[in-house]
Amino acid sequence: MTSSPNDESVVRLEKLHHLIENGIDPYPSGSQRTHLIGQVLADFGSLEESGKQLTVTGRIRAKRGHGGASFFDLEDGSSRIQIHLRQDIIGASTYDLFESDFDLGDFVQVTGKAFTTRRGEKSVEGQKVVMLSKSLRPLPDKWHGLTDTEIRYRKRYLDLVSNPEVNGNFLKRSLVVKTIRDFFQSEGFVEVETPILQPLAGGATARPFITHHNALDIDLYLRVAPELYLKRLVVGGMEKVFEIARCFRNEGIDHLHNPEFTQVEFYQAYADYNDLMEMTERLMPKISQEVNGSLQVEFDGETIDFTPPYPRISFREAIVERGGPDIESYLDRASLAKAAEESGVRVESSHGRGDIMDNIYKKFVRPQIVNPTFIINHPIELSPLAKKMADDGRYVERFQLVLGRGCELCNAFSELNDPIDQRNRFMEQESLHQDGNEEAQRLDLDFIEALETGMPPTAGFGMGIDRLTAILTGSHSLKEVILFPTMRPEGDRDEESGGGDPPQS
Repeated sequence: MTSSPNDESVVRLEKLHHLIENGIDPYPSGSQRTHLIGQVLADFGSLEESGKQLTVTGRIRAKRGHGGASFFDLEDGSSRIQIHLRQDIIGASTYDLFESDFDLGDFVQVTGKAFTTRRGEKSVEGQKVVMLSKSLRPLPDKWHGLTDTEIRYRKRYLDLVSNPEVNGNFLKRSLVVKTIRDFFQSEGFVEVETPILQPLAGGATARPFITHHNALDIDLYLRVAPELYLKRLVVGGMEKVFEIARCFRNEGIDHLHNPEFTQVEFYQAYADYNDLMEMTERLMPKISQEVNGSLQVEFDGETIDFTPPYPRISFREAIVERGGPDIESYLDRASLAKAAEESGVRVESSHGRGDIMDNIYKKFVRPQIVNPTFIINHPIELSPLAKKMADDGRYVERFQLVLGRGCELCNAFSELNDPIDQRNRFMEQESLHQDGNEEAQRLDLDFIEALETGMPPTAGFGMGIDRLTAILTGSHSLKEVILFPTMRPEGDRDEESGGGDPPQS
C-alpha cells in the first residue's frame, strides 16, 4: 500500500533520527563543492581522462538500487548527472545508511571521479557521500509532476522543483529587467528610488492600500505609481530618470492584474510623446530579441510581432472603426452613458465621462488588437497628468501600447507642466472622489508647488514588467511570471474563477 504524504513524513523523521544516532549531522553548515554539475558535463572528457577528483552537490531526484551498487540522479541549479555508488568503495556502513535513510529530495554532497557507464552515460563514481539537508516531506509524484495550479502558485518552491520550464520563465523575467536597465543606462538615464510609503497616492487612477504610521500618527499609502516623485526630480534638474518600481493597487485579481506588481517608469526632459513612441519602437524589439532571440512570440495561439514601426491610431478613431459609439457625438454624461449602455457597456453611478469612454474603449478596441499598436490622443478626462493637444483641448498627447488582444503594456504622455492647469484637473479629480470614485487622484499641493518652481517640457512612460514577461513567455496569467502572486486564503475560490472585485486597468 502506498503511504500518504503524512505517513511518509513520519517515516522520514524516523530516518532523520537514525542518521543522528549514527553520528551523522543531517544539516551541516556548509559544503566543499568544487564543480557545478553543468561544468562537469561540459568538461567531462578532460575530467574523465585526468581522473581528477571532484565534488558536486545537489538534490536527489531519482534512486535505483542493484545489490551492492546504487545509481541516483543528482540535480543542482545547472544540470543533472547520474551518480554511481558501490559498497566496496564507500564502505558497507555508509552504503547501508544511504540505502535506508537517503530519500528523493535530500540534498547531498558527492566526491568522486567522472566515468562513463557501459551504456555510455556520463556519470560520477562516488567515493564519498555526505548528507547536506534531510528532506522531511516527499516531492510531488515524479511521473505526474505538480499540475494543480492552486498548489503551484501557493507553493512555488514545489513548482520550481517539479516543473523545470517554470524556472525558465523566471530566468527570462530576470533578463527582461536586465535588458530594460541596460537600455536606459545606455541612453543616459539615471536609475533612482522614490518612496513606496506616500502621504498621498498619486500618479495613476487606482484605489490605494492604506496603512498607519504609529510614531508620526499619520495615514500613509502604498504607492500606486512613482510618477509624481520622478517628475519632482525633473523639476530639480535630473533630465533623464527611471525607476524599476514595485507598485500596489487595491483592485481585483485576474490574469492581467495582481495587487502587487512591478513596472518601469522613465521621464525625459525636453521630449514629447512622439519622441517616446520612437524610443518604444527601439526598446521593445531589443527586449524581445534579448529574451527570445526573435522579434516574434507565440501568445494565446497567435503570433505577436515586435518588428517596428507600430501603427498609430487615435482613441476616438479606434472606437469608431471597430463599431463603437462616436464619443464626440455625446456632449454630456447622460447621453454618453445612454449610448454606452445601448452598446452593451456597463455604466455605474460613480462613473464620470472619462470612466464611460474608457469602458467603451475596453469593449470595442482592446480585444481586437494583436500586434503592438499605439493608441494615441486620449480624452482629457482620462488623463489628469497629461498635456493637452495644441489643436484640440478635448484630448491629450498620450499613447498606450496595446497588444495580445487586451493587454495595455505601456502608458505614456507629454507631461502637464502648467501648474494652474494641473491644479484645476486635480480639483476635478477631487470632485469625482467626493462623488464616490475611490480611484480618482487627489489634490497634491506639494506637487503643484514643485510645478510652480518650473518643470521643462517633459515626456514620461510606464510599462508593466509582469505583463511584458507574460507576453514574452507565452503565459496567459501573470501568476506564471510572479514568483509569489497574491492569493486568496486557502479554501476560497480561485482568484480567476469569479470571486472578488472586478479588475481595474
